[in-house]
Amino acid sequence: MIKTYSLNEFVVLLLRFFLAMVLFSFTRLIFFWFNADLFGEISFNTFMRLLTGGLRFDLSALLYVNSLFILLSLIPLKAKFNKWYQQALRWLFLVTNGIALAANIADTIYYRFTLKRTTASVFEIFSNEENMGSLWSRFVIDYWYATLLWIGLILLLGFLYNRFKAKPALNTFGWKYIAVSAVTMALAGGLSIGGMRGGFRHSTRPINISNAARYIERPEQVGIVLNTPFSVLRTLGKSVFQPVHFFDEKELSAIYSPVYAPQKSASGNTGNQSQPNVVLIILESFGREHIGALNKDLDGGEYKGFTPFLDSLINQSWAFNHAYANGRKSIDALPSIVASVPSLVQPYIVSEYANNDINGMAGLLREIGYETAFYHGAPNGSMGFMAFTKMAGYDQYIGKTEYNNDEDFDGMWGIWDEPFFQFFSNDMSRLKEPFFSTIFSLSSHHPFAVPEKYEGVFPEGPLPLHECMGYTDMALRKFFESASQTSWYKNTLFVITADHCTIPFHEEYKTPVESFAVPLLFFKPGDIPVKMDSGLAQQTDILPTVLSFIDYPHPFVAFGNDLFSTNKEDRFVVNYFNESFQFLFRDYALYFDGKNITGVYNIEKDPLQENNIKDKVKMPQAEELMKAYLQQYITRMINDQLTVR
Repeated sequence: MIKTYSLNEFVVLLLRFFLAMVLFSFTRLIFFWFNADLFGEISFNTFMRLLTGGLRFDLSALLYVNSLFILLSLIPLKAKFNKWYQQALRWLFLVTNGIALAANIADTIYYRFTLKRTTASVFEIFSNEENMGSLWSRFVIDYWYATLLWIGLILLLGFLYNRFKAKPALNTFGWKYIAVSAVTMALAGGLSIGGMRGGFRHSTRPINISNAARYIERPEQVGIVLNTPFSVLRTLGKSVFQPVHFFDEKELSAIYSPVYAPQKSASGNTGNQSQPNVVLIILESFGREHIGALNKDLDGGEYKGFTPFLDSLINQSWAFNHAYANGRKSIDALPSIVASVPSLVQPYIVSEYANNDINGMAGLLREIGYETAFYHGAPNGSMGFMAFTKMAGYDQYIGKTEYNNDEDFDGMWGIWDEPFFQFFSNDMSRLKEPFFSTIFSLSSHHPFAVPEKYEGVFPEGPLPLHECMGYTDMALRKFFESASQTSWYKNTLFVITADHCTIPFHEEYKTPVESFAVPLLFFKPGDIPVKMDSGLAQQTDILPTVLSFIDYPHPFVAFGNDLFSTNKEDRFVVNYFNESFQFLFRDYALYFDGKNITGVYNIEKDPLQENNIKDKVKMPQAEELMKAYLQQYITRMINDQLTVR
């Protein structure tokens, strides 16, 4: 028979809380073990510092999670030792801590896709999905080992909880017991507040996500220090940005301004038939790593990739082999690509600034006579795209509803890419030229399935994604075959990129910089020089570059570079990685936590980012440009100044 120990109620409370702390540390070890290849080499001393630092965040999170349990355990009532009360306490403890442990276990898997701990924005991200039941069911099934691990932890939690039985601190329930309980509650309350805040000093600010940086050596290690419940709790209802003042207004504009003021052309660009159409193609999860034409030196020059058609198109285009996404999720990508507004810190679409006026490419082109349409084969409104495309100025949103044929539904995300790309090609013929259209593919996504008739047709590769990429690449080839037969094809600029990267395979793509690597190419039959551009590029560069190509005449705001007119040496890339701003400039990557430079890496000489040289190399020009960029971005975001009025 398993023994149960009857102990002082206050000791039992401490033991149960300690149990939750131990299991949180265990989930951190599991998190690290499962994602170890994404963190590079870590010495034993560094690893112990990360684990020790993590205890501070675990303590804060678990004090929040268990606050009601602690209160009900300490309240001076004789009734709390009744069986029903103790059972209620047990269930409260198991449910609240079970949810917290589930968040940590789920992020063990999800982290490989986003490379950051999940925050409160996750609730907004999935709020528009109609198939959440199917998504969660598939997640539970596909990652059954994570599900079993969580069940095992809950069973262990319940088993150990029952090993200790609380008995009154005193033998009587008179005024002495009430006094002892009151003092204990006051002490526990004070300690809890200090633990939640991360310190007891009067000057101590509440511990936040950014505090994890004090324990790390490399930016990606932040994910080890943090836990998911803390990240969610600390971002609930919080303002994304606080004003910054690195420079006065005159200095700021001289260093960096996102306002483009093109000169009107002789023709006035009023949208006549000579204006080119623009077709923007956003490929789901098409990280640059998996595209052969953009990795000529990978695997000793033997790498073929999984996108033969895209490879052939790259060889006929102006393409970039150092292009980067401005985020890690689909909802990060859309504002970056179509409005040149990067999602820094939090996805713009679900932030408090989502209703700001923006220079959406569709809205700008509509002003000069373009008809605009956005195509996405998912259920209408998925990912919040329908609302955002209206803000970006699209005339039409065309999704699964308008496609109107559920025989081509993949059962999870939407219409398979092959039929939807054909629909896209055919439907554009009804648009009045010049037009601007955008398609966002979806088949190259978890659960990484292809239509039954194509099973075994495409190379599977070392990752489940690869077979799906082959399928979508085939759909893209068939789209261009169909489009090339239309009357609008030759007068069309095609822009192709990806929304974000996904799980990496090669070591070269597991670094903070290359975890954002995506393809970018501009193709117009016979009208754009064919070349492989080795300069930096990013998603936010697409809007100013397209507007430059069509000779757009009016001022606009864009947080990217016009790739036609910006010197290679002056291009930069900005994104947000594990609670730091990542700024690429020339051969260097800088990391900035909002106050201090925390890392500098020479990515030309040190592509795996193993040597932090921030104490050896000073880069005043890059640091100045980065701070000016962030001040412009944050100030304009807060003050709703993302357009030229």
